[in-house]
Amino acid sequence: MNFKNASSTDFCARQLKALADTTRLSVVKILMEGPKHVGELNAVLKLEQSLLSHHLKILREAGFVEATRDGKAVLYHFVPTIRQVNTGKAIDLGCCLLCFE
Repeated sequence: MNFKNASSTDFCARQLKALADTTRLSVVKILMEGPKHVGELNAVLKLEQSLLSHHLKILREAGFVEATRDGKAVLYHFVPTIRQVNTGKAIDLGCCLLCFE
């Protein structure tokens, strides 16, 4: 990363800040396996619906995930620009790699 470019440093800081929470990291790790409905996420995380919605909103606003209507349910998946690397165990944030090993 080029630290001389303030905008790239700001971008990286915003991305990392959005992930600086154990619940959001857990959501990211689960979504690395593939798209999931909110109910599937909640079955693993066991959170209040409103709290899970809050974390998903932060991940959406940060540009990590998108929501798609699937009947009455909502399906969450990584945005197409999030590139998984290292056999799906890492994601390229654009400023660094986040690896789950």
